[in-house]
Amino acid sequence: GPVNVAPDARAVLPDKGVVFSTIEGLISHFELVMSNRGFKVPCEEVYSAIEAPNGELGFYIVGDGSPRAYRARCRPPSFIHFALFPHLIRGHNLSDVVAVLGSLNIIAAELDR
Repeated sequence: GPVNVAPDARAVLPDKGVVFSTIEGLISHFELVMSNRGFKVPCEEVYSAIEAPNGELGFYIVGDGSPRAYRARCRPPSFIHFALFPHLIRGHNLSDVVAVLGSLNIIAAELDR
């Protein structure tokens, strides 16, 4: 079915059949992502999370009324898991640190900020 970008249906992506078959559909599809067109981001902030394979993947977006978001941040699951790491290794031997780190299933690319 159609994908509503906003809950109040201010921006709806056109049907793919229309996009691939007519020039009007293609233009309306690209106008949603062009910097001088599209829709205005409301002056609000929102945090939303979805379930990822390793845990909660969170998104924080702040809008200031311009066509682009004022701030957008992503909080990956490994970032939260690695914050727990100092508490998990407290009192263990140095040789245990490698085993504890391996058990957390940390993805290093998610920690690079």
